[in-house]
Amino acid sequence: MSIVLRAAGAFALLATLAQPAAAQPSSAPPAAGNAAPGLQPGPLSIARQGSFFVGGRDTRSDTLSNEAAFGSSGTVSVDQMYVRYQIPAEAGAHRPVVFVHGCCLTGKTWETTPDGRMGWDEYFVRRGHPTYVVDQSWRGRSAANPAPINGVRAGRAGPETLPPVVVAGREDAWAIFRFGRRHPEVFPGMMFPLDAQGEFWKQMVPDWNYSAPSPNPTPSHLSTLARQLDGTVLVSHSQSGIYPFQSATMSRDGIAGIVAIEPASCPAADGNMTPYAGLPILVLWGDFVNESTRWAPRLAGCTAFMRAANAAGGKVEQVMLADVGMPGNSHMLMQDRNSLQVADWLAGWIARNVGDRR
Repeated sequence: MSIVLRAAGAFALLATLAQPAAAQPSSAPPAAGNAAPGLQPGPLSIARQGSFFVGGRDTRSDTLSNEAAFGSSGTVSVDQMYVRYQIPAEAGAHRPVVFVHGCCLTGKTWETTPDGRMGWDEYFVRRGHPTYVVDQSWRGRSAANPAPINGVRAGRAGPETLPPVVVAGREDAWAIFRFGRRHPEVFPGMMFPLDAQGEFWKQMVPDWNYSAPSPNPTPSHLSTLARQLDGTVLVSHSQSGIYPFQSATMSRDGIAGIVAIEPASCPAADGNMTPYAGLPILVLWGDFVNESTRWAPRLAGCTAFMRAANAAGGKVEQVMLADVGMPGNSHMLMQDRNSLQVADWLAGWIARNVGDRR
């Protein structure tokens, strides 16, 4: 089955897009060129908002600290997943949406854009969807375990036991996020608001993903959260792209659909396709993918997965935004200058393919 290319006449007007306005609070109208059709942003009306953790385990250590003000021995919680939620005042039957960030980032990915525009978390609430924004286990507000590092500092373990922690420098991230082939080149027509890149780089955090337990606890926590929400769409990005698929292999309970935005990997084409049969799945890509030695093979792998899954009764679509009238998107398409237009298209896909609660 070939890649699904759904042309939409409503996007013909996107041929010319205005430059972003200066940074502004998200309660202000969207910048020119970023208005979402039919969305009139005013005061945000929500019934409830809050946060909680999913999962976690207690572990005792004698190397919690090397500082005199804190005891070295004690019990801490690790592996938990932080979740922030907002429930719109008129949620009705609209599906909840769970947003999962990628490498070296946190749930901030889905919040206010670097140049001050409305993020997808607010946009989907305004469309009537309850939203749940997570920090992966061992990232952001989901704490990592520092005990192995302190053990080395205390001389109780050798340096070879230090856990790997990475952070992406902006020079490497430039090409990874496809702002251009290499820093500081820019792809012609690229939509990321580079005038606000300083704010974007502040979103980057140390990534403990390589130190987390194996298997990573986040997919299991997403499965638990989906069951609690009883029919949600799991939206992943980049490094977390495979996680909703892994959650579905654990249990389909509560998973109404999957949206994998530029996933670092899709399930192997020669694997078991049973968990995905009949499940609405969208694999969504920005622009310049085939010009990236990192991303072109990943696109090919997801294409192979789509064909194998659909041959086994799947409902997988793979869409390139340029082919539905939105060229120029970077890897960070939820923050690009046309981010609300992309969100509007995605909300339409969810409505058509996943539908509301019965």
